[in-house]
Amino acid sequence: MLTLSGRAAVITGASAGIGAAVARELASAGARLVLTARRQDRLDALAEELGCAALAADIGDPQTPSRLLALTQERFGRADILVNNAGVLRIGTLDSFDLADMDEMVRVNFVAPMRASYIFGRAMKTAGGGAIVNVSSIGAHLTGASTGIYGGLKRALEMATESLRIELAGSGVRVGLVAPGTTSTEIFEDMKADGQKGWDEYIVPLQPEDVARAVRYMLEQPAHANVARVHVYSSQEGF
Repeated sequence: MLTLSGRAAVITGASAGIGAAVARELASAGARLVLTARRQDRLDALAEELGCAALAADIGDPQTPSRLLALTQERFGRADILVNNAGVLRIGTLDSFDLADMDEMVRVNFVAPMRASYIFGRAMKTAGGGAIVNVSSIGAHLTGASTGIYGGLKRALEMATESLRIELAGSGVRVGLVAPGTTSTEIFEDMKADGQKGWDEYIVPLQPEDVARAVRYMLEQPAHANVARVHVYSSQEGF
C-alpha cells in the first residue's frame, strides 16, 4: 500500500460535500493539502480545521489550475495528487432549460477538470510520478429526459480521463476516476429550490464519506497498480 503521508494533494470543489469529505479523508492519512472552491467562508473554515492551504477561485476560470499548481509547488515543492471533484448539476426540458447553464456545466464539469489534468499531468510527468483522480457520476451511463447535458459531459470526462491514463502509462503518473451513485450533497439544491424532489430523496443515498474512502483506496494502491475506475453505488440503486 502506498502511504499518503507527506504527499501534496490538490482538491477542487472542496468547500462542501464530496470535496470536503475527500479533504478530511486525505488529511487523516497525512497528506498535505491545497483546497479550492468558490465560497471563501466555507473554504477558509475547512482550511483552518485541517491546517492547510486554500485558494478561493472559480475552477471554470482558465487561470485557476495554473494558480493552483503554482501555489502547491510554492508551498510543498511539488504536486503529487490532483482530485478533480468540482461539478454542477443543471437539468431541464427542451423548453425550460437555460442555455447559460449549459455553458457553465461545460466549463466546470468538463473543461476545468481536463485543463487541470493536463496542467498537473505535465508537471507530474516531469517529476516522475503523481496521481490524478477525476470524479465522474453514474449519470455518465444513464440516459434520460432532461439530463442529457449533464450525463453527456460526464461521459466525455470519462473518455478523456481513460485516454489520458493510457497516454501516461509507464510515466509514473496514474490516472483514474471515481463514479459515485446518488450522493447526499448540495448538488441537488437547485432542483429542490425549483420545487422538485432531489434525486437523493428517492432512496437512502450515499454519504460523501463513502466516496472519499473510494478516492483514498485508489490513491493508496502500490506504485505498480492502477485502479483506474471505481463505481460506488447506494445499495438501493439497481442500475
